[in-house]
Amino acid sequence: MDIKRLTFQSCKITLKKMSQHPLLQLSGIKKKFNNTEILKGLDLSVGSGEFVTLLGSSGCGKTTTLRIIAGLESADSGTVLIDGRDVTSLEPDKRGVNMVFQNYALFPHMNVEQNIGYSLKIKRVPKELINEEVGKALSLVRLSGFEKRKPDQLSGGERQRVAVARSVINKPKVLLLDEPLGALDLQLRRQMQHELKQLQKQLGLTFIYITHDQEEALAMSDTIAVMRDGLIEQAGSAKEIYSKPKSAYTAKFVGNANILCGKVKTVSNLSSENGGKIRISFTHSAGSAEIDINENEINRNIQAGMQIMTAVREENITYLPLSHNGLSAVITEKSFSSGLLRISALLDNCTEEVKSSIQGIESDLKTGDRVSVSWKPETAVLLERE
Repeated sequence: MDIKRLTFQSCKITLKKMSQHPLLQLSGIKKKFNNTEILKGLDLSVGSGEFVTLLGSSGCGKTTTLRIIAGLESADSGTVLIDGRDVTSLEPDKRGVNMVFQNYALFPHMNVEQNIGYSLKIKRVPKELINEEVGKALSLVRLSGFEKRKPDQLSGGERQRVAVARSVINKPKVLLLDEPLGALDLQLRRQMQHELKQLQKQLGLTFIYITHDQEEALAMSDTIAVMRDGLIEQAGSAKEIYSKPKSAYTAKFVGNANILCGKVKTVSNLSSENGGKIRISFTHSAGSAEIDINENEINRNIQAGMQIMTAVREENITYLPLSHNGLSAVITEKSFSSGLLRISALLDNCTEEVKSSIQGIESDLKTGDRVSVSWKPETAVLLERE
């Protein structure tokens, strides 16, 4: 089949019919810059048609990973496989990937249709076919009628759409997006999140997206890979990452969970009708509380006297009168933002703070009030590592 004659529709069908192996596979990727190890043996597998987000703070290796996939950086060691083919040493234009940059990298002297069709022009695709494909791409990103405008005549969101159209016109196997919404204001950013996700579904393309914004990752991704210090800390669905974090880092980075450390006081089995869970009472310098855990999710025996670490989301924290069971604390701060009232409390006998968040702005609690910090046992997650 003549690759020049592929349409967006046929691209989608082809992607859906790919074989069972991962479309993209990174194995043992290492990279140093000036004797600083940026990637430390990173492994990642991505299936066809997935929207995968690399989420992490600045310096964790997200952009370096993306550039190695694209061929813009070479790995010191490790392999990059795309559709089962080793592309580790191939030039960028031989890999079947395209990249959308944060600054869009549009040619300022070219109009919209010239920017979008430029890659087809240098491949010597016939002019009438270029015009046809550019028209399809413009319709896809809802910019029909903008053909003759220059980049400086477009809004930030429109320039972002042009950059995406310029990339998808090449029918890449993988589209790489390096914080493409970072320069947009909040309202436009949220709108473009929805549009990008819808576009990805429509095309059936594999997206590898990087961001440091947890809300953006949770809203858009099929799979989130949380990165930390050059490695994948945890990968899974948005629900898995949010509800079942495996480490304190993931729990705090995605969703701002409270991390509570304590010592197991008693362990008692619950009835089988409750899903084979066990209830743990643990002591803390500020008091005592209980958590439920699913026995088959724990890879070590829980025994009295054992030190444990748990994560409880802010929205699951409740402040009760001091006479109730829980961890004793004093309210230290109240703040309102984005429709949520956040209340901080300092636990007794330590420097550890607990935070809660509730809808609305009203609360009878005041700074200096003494409370018991409580939560429903089933909302706590026992962490596997610090």
